Amino acid sequence: MASPYNLNGQTAIVTGSTSGIGQALAHTLAAEGVNIVLNGLGDPAKIESDRADLERQAGVKVIYHGANMTNPAEIADMVAVAQRQFGRLDVLVNNAGVQHVSPIEEFPIEKWDQIIAINLSSAFHTIRAAVPIMKAQKRGRIINLDSAHGLVASPFKAAYVAAKHGVLGLTKTVALEVAEIGITCNAICPGYVRTPLVEAQLADTAKARHMTPEQVLRDVILDAQPTKRFVEFGEIAGLMLYLASDMGASANGAAFSLDGGWTAA
Repeated sequence: MASPYNLNGQTAIVTGSTSGIGQALAHTLAAEGVNIVLNGLGDPAKIESDRADLERQAGVKVIYHGANMTNPAEIADMVAVAQRQFGRLDVLVNNAGVQHVSPIEEFPIEKWDQIIAINLSSAFHTIRAAVPIMKAQKRGRIINLDSAHGLVASPFKAAYVAAKHGVLGLTKTVALEVAEIGITCNAICPGYVRTPLVEAQLADTAKARHMTPEQVLRDVILDAQPTKRFVEFGEIAGLMLYLASDMGASANGAAFSLDGGWTAA
């Protein structure tokens, strides 16, 4: 049976796609017949092995670009390589992100700069480079992986919360600029997903809050979500496919919450 999303033959860039949410989203798009530009950190041999496996299993073309998400020139080159390789760019998924947990008076300046650069500024740079390509095609889908922390705050996460609030502002602004050209720009705002990023937060949050990692998991992370469970990769991927397809053509400038009710209160 034909896929309802009709994405076969399209091209997507997914930043931060060598692990976690980004990897799951890249695999989901590839399964729909989308050619993929992977990006992210990791062991080069493993990245190449994963790239080749995905290409073989999905029957699409998969390339890797190691653009540093703090380097605007490398980000622009990644977008240019995608266009040269595939002749088009249909879907841009801005997923790359890092985290640091610390009281504001102890928050390392270099961590602030890094988080703002990777979690917010990199999305600006990818969108800036991608929009001219999408305008020429008269169609494109920009999907920013934001967070419940783009809508509400938590203590000890100053840079992350600031960056994620900024991504929503960027999303809305871009959406208004491209609305009449067949391009949409939306944000997906998941609650806690069990990723390496969240796992790494446990010890830091425990230290900041004077709790054990087990207490953080129960009383901070899962307590925030009324469903008392993590958001699943597949739930995010399903919404991404909707937004990437023609079914999502009227969704523009929106923040889609996938947080088990966290931001409902």
